[in-house]
Amino acid sequence: MDAKEVAKHNSRESCYVIISGSVYDVTDVIEDHPGGSQAVLRWAGRDATRAYVPIHPSNTLEKHLPKDKHLGPVDPSTVELEKAEPEQTKPSSQHGVETDITVVQNLDDIEAVARQKVSAKAWAYFNSAADSLNSFHTNRADWSKISFRPRILRNVARANMKRRARLGHPDGELCLARGAAQSNIVYCSSTYSSVAHEDLAPCFGKSNGGALTFQLYVPRKKDDCERLIKVARDLKCKALVVTVDTAVLGRREEDDRYQAQLEVDEGRPMERTIATNEEAEGGVFRGVHCSTLDWDDIRWIKRLWGAENGPVYIKGVQTAEDALLAMREGIQGIYLSNHGGRQLDFAPSSIRTLLEIRKFCPEVLENMEVYLDGGVRRGTDVVKALCLGATAVGLGRPFLYALSAYGTDGVLRAIELLSAEIQTTMRLMGVTDINDLDLRHVNTKILERELPDELYSHPQRPYKL
Repeated sequence: MDAKEVAKHNSRESCYVIISGSVYDVTDVIEDHPGGSQAVLRWAGRDATRAYVPIHPSNTLEKHLPKDKHLGPVDPSTVELEKAEPEQTKPSSQHGVETDITVVQNLDDIEAVARQKVSAKAWAYFNSAADSLNSFHTNRADWSKISFRPRILRNVARANMKRRARLGHPDGELCLARGAAQSNIVYCSSTYSSVAHEDLAPCFGKSNGGALTFQLYVPRKKDDCERLIKVARDLKCKALVVTVDTAVLGRREEDDRYQAQLEVDEGRPMERTIATNEEAEGGVFRGVHCSTLDWDDIRWIKRLWGAENGPVYIKGVQTAEDALLAMREGIQGIYLSNHGGRQLDFAPSSIRTLLEIRKFCPEVLENMEVYLDGGVRRGTDVVKALCLGATAVGLGRPFLYALSAYGTDGVLRAIELLSAEIQTTMRLMGVTDINDLDLRHVNTKILERELPDELYSHPQRPYKL
């Protein structure tokens, strides 16, 4: 096919794109794209290879686009090369000298290297957060409002860092999976993983440690949800983690600003709203995922997953009331998170939500596993969370920075640095076993002052909290 013919199909009504030398008719999937219709329409009638390949598994089109929409190869002599985006890559220092991995001493150092190396587009995505960035900055600041109460004159020559739970670059997320497997860490792979889940699963073979879990973003269509859960089951994922804080997509201004500037520079301004399938959900503004998700859906998802396949967790809990509801629903665990500050501006940090749970419904901590993330950059943050009753702590952005800066070696270096910080902190606190960390070891008075005086709904009213 001639590229000039492809260029004629540049609208919502008829949309062709070129990817890796082949033409695809994507008209029917525009409204279902998880990044919104603009992500597709921006490349309507054009070669989308450079935008598509870095963030999609290699078999995405084969899986999700019917064969009759694969229109065959494009005549390469007719394709006009797209201009590279500005600042596609940056040197890792002001002098263009690579920073040796042994020089970085903490996760902030790794982030600084990544910032210099990744493309402007990637940095805008990694670093973007909701509106005024209040949630983003609060995530980090709240950790500093908790201090330690160290004990002295204890033999700390040996420190046990094993924690028991029910869960026993060009390579992109393969770096994360390899690092997790080598270090016996749980890796939670997103629905929108840039590497096919089938390619991640072998990293966690019998000879390796760690565990692969599946983070489910619930689609608008139930058939699509069933298909994703089947993928997770077939791959023997150890748990299903259902994301519940993305009823609509948060406004991430840095990312939106970058995309808008590209459109202006190219003279192709796009519509400013994220269109949705009006028949499916009444045209919910920024409704990329299921905007009707409720507890009935969680029960349905649990049945579909099957108890024999492992636990179901819900990710995105931000209040004590919802933690209590989850416990009553028989959810095996909750994941306290405000999505890295990327969804609701002025959302509570996860460590603040953990304290709220301790204050109003401590039975949650006695009956469920409680994970959390958000602003974790130091081993001291991890220790504080464990002292307050968390089962474990998750990290997102820091490991994206690590793989961007140094690939798999960067992921392993980040794990090494965190491990060293946790061990040092434990010893200086007089603690020799990570399972002995509890409230005796922290002072939370400053942060507790910012908690509500009472729950704003009566805890005895089921599902009406």
